[in-house]
Amino acid sequence: MRIIAGRFRGRKLVSFQASHIRPTTDRVKESVFNKLQGTVDGARVLDLFAGTGNLTCECISRGAVHVDAVELNRKSIVIIRDNLKLLEIEDEVSLYQDDVLKYLKRYEGEPYDLVIADPPFTEKMADDVLMALASSRAVGPDTTVVTESSSHEKVQESYPNLEKTDERDYGDKRVTFWRRP
Repeated sequence: MRIIAGRFRGRKLVSFQASHIRPTTDRVKESVFNKLQGTVDGARVLDLFAGTGNLTCECISRGAVHVDAVELNRKSIVIIRDNLKLLEIEDEVSLYQDDVLKYLKRYEGEPYDLVIADPPFTEKMADDVLMALASSRAVGPDTTVVTESSSHEKVQESYPNLEKTDERDYGDKRVTFWRRP
């Protein structure tokens, strides 16, 4: 894994061995961030199911002012911390070891500019995550939401307060962009 663009362009992230993690490939990551051009710089970002911190680090590299990364798995938390330390960006990221659905339900802060959610394919929970996002204060009228899911997973065309604006398939992965209507 490496950072594609920004101030850490070309930097490699820590290597790891963890069967529970399926990092976003460089090809998919590049496509997502090309679509988000102009959205990340200066943004407050929420990275749900942060995994290795790959997308968190890419956002910081591209100019996000702060990222809140939410991940439940202890092994993943260690990998994320190692990546933040490697890039010396611990002060730019808040890491929460928490269940994503519970985090979204109790979130009381200001809406984020960008929310990225990459739930585990094995759990088939993209629909549940989108329902939680649709009713969470984490998403406001100017928030862009990006979800990664299995291309075989059930995802609706819209949710209360969330409307699909774009969708792209990459093999077995589907990337969908959402906004408030």
